[in-house]
Amino acid sequence: MTMVASKPIRTRRKMQRVTIMDVAARAELSPSTVSLYFRKPDAVSAAASEAIARAIDALDYVPNLMAGGLAAASSRVVSIIVPSVRNAFFAETVAALQDELGKQRLQVMLSHTEYKEHDEENLVRTALSWAPAAVVLTGLSHSAATRRLLHDSKVPVVEIWELGSPTMDMAVGFHHDQVGHAAASHLLQRGRKRLLFVGARLHEDRRAARRAQGFVEAARNTPGASAEIIQNPAPASAEVGAMLLGEARLRFPTVDGIACSNDHIALGVIFECQRLGIAIPERLSVVGFGDLSFSAAANPSLTTIRPPGDLIGKEAARLIIARILHPDAEPQQAVIDTRFTLLHRQSS
Repeated sequence: MTMVASKPIRTRRKMQRVTIMDVAARAELSPSTVSLYFRKPDAVSAAASEAIARAIDALDYVPNLMAGGLAAASSRVVSIIVPSVRNAFFAETVAALQDELGKQRLQVMLSHTEYKEHDEENLVRTALSWAPAAVVLTGLSHSAATRRLLHDSKVPVVEIWELGSPTMDMAVGFHHDQVGHAAASHLLQRGRKRLLFVGARLHEDRRAARRAQGFVEAARNTPGASAEIIQNPAPASAEVGAMLLGEARLRFPTVDGIACSNDHIALGVIFECQRLGIAIPERLSVVGFGDLSFSAAANPSLTTIRPPGDLIGKEAARLIIARILHPDAEPQQAVIDTRFTLLHRQSS
């Protein structure tokens, strides 16, 4: 009879989690000092901060942010909700927010709505379940349920990228109707009288719709001038811009000045003009919005309006940090107007 030796059963060694007590012992500091290092790094001396950082590196310590959040009734997470993560405008703002918040060891939880209020409401519910240190929303238009949830939570809220309506708490941005007014005024000053605003998904992108309204109001208040709006329900793209120019030529053949909801639409208008032999700016002037990376390099270079995406992010972070560092201070409603810049280039 052949005996077969059985292989020993191997068990996975249980990994012991490094705790804040271990970090404190390694750094030769009290646990309260280490805890303060994570919550309010500016309140810890430089020497203590260096000792704690060395201990963290040596022990590969990963802080349990939720545990700290439960003890303090809020986490170190800031929820940022934007309409689209594909939109370069919002990417610049989120990058600035993350950079500034990271200096205070605040973490970012990013999500996007695709311009749908119902999705925003669901995302706010999810964010609040994490007991966030603050919530950042895009724009001033939100569902009644979203407003109620945030009001009842008492969490600091910053609405970004838009001003013009009452805010829930704090707001950083600019007036989009003034952007439209600036675009129309620029075209009128160039002698254009038959104006047109072309845009994408204006039924969902309410900030673009406000730019369109400001554009039309400015033109129609000018003697001898006219203005109309045409739109496509698809997301903004150069292809949509080309399609909208074709529609514009059929419906408004005398148009001589066009403002676009963003630079992607404007680029499509320029491409289609080149294909059809329409001279820019001699026959048609074009103004965009966004000052995206290709705008200055386009041929002709695109006149556009630059929103201060990075400044919006920095100012929003400053308001959040101030509220967190001084939780006992009486909350002050803050509204910061970052304004915008019109860049006059060859297309107008």
